[in-house]
Amino acid sequence: MSHVLRLGTRGSALALWQANWVAGQVRARYPHTEVEIVVLKTSGDVRQDVPLREVAGKGVFVREIEAALLRGEIDLAVHSAKDLTSADTPGLTLAAFCERGDPRDALVSPKYRTLADLPRGARVATGSARRVAQLRHARPDLEFAEIRGNVDTRLRKLDEGQADALVLAMAGLARLGRADAVTETLDPEVCLPQVGQACVAVQCREADADVCAIVTDACDHAATRREVSCERRFLSLLGGGCSAPVAAYAISSDRFLYLFALVARADGTEVLKTRSGSSFDNGPGIAEGAYRDLLDRGAADILAAETG
Repeated sequence: MSHVLRLGTRGSALALWQANWVAGQVRARYPHTEVEIVVLKTSGDVRQDVPLREVAGKGVFVREIEAALLRGEIDLAVHSAKDLTSADTPGLTLAAFCERGDPRDALVSPKYRTLADLPRGARVATGSARRVAQLRHARPDLEFAEIRGNVDTRLRKLDEGQADALVLAMAGLARLGRADAVTETLDPEVCLPQVGQACVAVQCREADADVCAIVTDACDHAATRREVSCERRFLSLLGGGCSAPVAAYAISSDRFLYLFALVARADGTEVLKTRSGSSFDNGPGIAEGAYRDLLDRGAADILAAETG
């Protein structure tokens, strides 16, 4: 019996790539299931005048899509996992964490090859407080500027000379066929990734058991789920919508899970880093360990100063 699933997504090129990838996975696994892509606008897309750092972690790229899902206007929603708040929305469930791409950040520069090559006072474009804090810590001599817009818009503004370099997610560039623009992939030791970076998450209504089962079977990746869930747990311990520069990146093997996490001052003068690990079935405990270690070393003062 054929069945039609309406898949909600943002309308950017990257969001549509993600939606079409998920739709392809479902169709391949369930050939008699049709997937109709429904494009929705979010407040994050409409309010281009608001600096990204002011809305980071507040769900501005997912709220309207979640509302449409709860109203029954769509049957599943595709998000960049990094855009989700750390708390699950009542009535909805994350049925799949798709296999993660390259989670690292990437430097794009028309004139310079690496972060180290940038001259003193070079202008680096990024709207991410997390990136700015870490890059300022590594290179306090650099200047930083906000550039909003989709990937192509940001690359065009870079070519127009609005900045000397641009920092974007490596996975997004690769998925849009723009990996050739990358001049340096930043080591996580220099710039630790955002929670959920490079992961596509698929959300369904909790009550729709059949839809959830289809999505999980077609799209869920066990290692990515445990890694991103650990990162999200760490973020929730910090307060979910925390506006301070924070980062977390988990990696796992067949037996162990390690979480690398940090809390920083926005000006980069202080960056606290930690690592926590255990057997991979202890994700919440690993997140708790990282959180407690950072608190013991002064993270509470940083969080209070940056969010106050």
